[in-house]
Amino acid sequence: MINKRVLSGIQPTGNLHLGNYLGAIKNFVSMQNDYECYYMLADLHAITVKTEPKVLRENILNTAASFLAAGLDTKKNVIFCQSNVSSHTHLSWILNCIARVGWLNRMTQFKEKAGSNKEKASVGLYTYPILMSADILIYKATHVPVGDDQKQHLELCRDIATKFNNDYDNNYFILPEPIIPKFVSRVMSLRDGTKKMSKSDESDLSRINLTDTKDQIIQKIKKAKTDNDPIDEKIFDEKSKRYEAQNLIKIYSNLNSETPDKVLNNFNGKTFSDFKKYLSDLLIEKISPISEKIKKYRSDDKELINLLTIGSEKANNNAEKTMLEIKKIVGLV
Repeated sequence: MINKRVLSGIQPTGNLHLGNYLGAIKNFVSMQNDYECYYMLADLHAITVKTEPKVLRENILNTAASFLAAGLDTKKNVIFCQSNVSSHTHLSWILNCIARVGWLNRMTQFKEKAGSNKEKASVGLYTYPILMSADILIYKATHVPVGDDQKQHLELCRDIATKFNNDYDNNYFILPEPIIPKFVSRVMSLRDGTKKMSKSDESDLSRINLTDTKDQIIQKIKKAKTDNDPIDEKIFDEKSKRYEAQNLIKIYSNLNSETPDKVLNNFNGKTFSDFKKYLSDLLIEKISPISEKIKKYRSDDKELINLLTIGSEKANNNAEKTMLEIKKIVGLV
């Protein structure tokens, strides 16, 4: 019987930023003592849109270095490249034959990412939620950490697993449960509080990268968009529309693992010019050590690749056992 196994991953599509850290990696680190964790670099998902090979390789190594620098322990977790475990794509094809077109047509993220001209989107972008289901099910994961934008994909995974179990009259697949971390909310752009902080934003001032120096952090927070009103308990009222102010308060509360209400109470009446100094100091305290460790890991890519190879071998051994069982259930020789 599997006891609490987690599967999660991040696409290596650019330098990781504060949103990736607060929304995922920080929680990865907190889970490694309570779960058997599989953390993957989702490089196959990264190529659903056109990617330069050299850039992709750099992004994979940067993401791996960021995982390790943030505190993920290779002795406690299986950290690996998705593309190095062929069972992901093997199972994905079988699940393609289980899932229904109508299920995929309801996936809102495809509509958002494909934009107005869906006919020119890659087939991989359309079907990647099925590969995501295979990522989870190949390790018989019992739990998956999810944010608001991934809940629909986990529901699809559960639907596919249920249909597989029903079609083959067994209870082979465990239905994975969501883990919704505490003190986590979507981190928004420092330049526009209505948009999510993103690696793809043209302005580097819109995000705090995990590789940023102390001076860069100070300058970005100093230039972060806010308003002229002081901090008060009404910031989060729906009518206030103080989106940038809300974002900075949420970032501080997440970094310090305390509620936004407590932050508002502590800084009530202060201006954002004062608050930004405290936020910069907190960011430097939390992010700068990670930045220094990333540089250290990237100074020896050979060792970094070796660590990923070891993790991929562990993941592959487990996934191949699952794949053999599934082939027998399906009737493949």
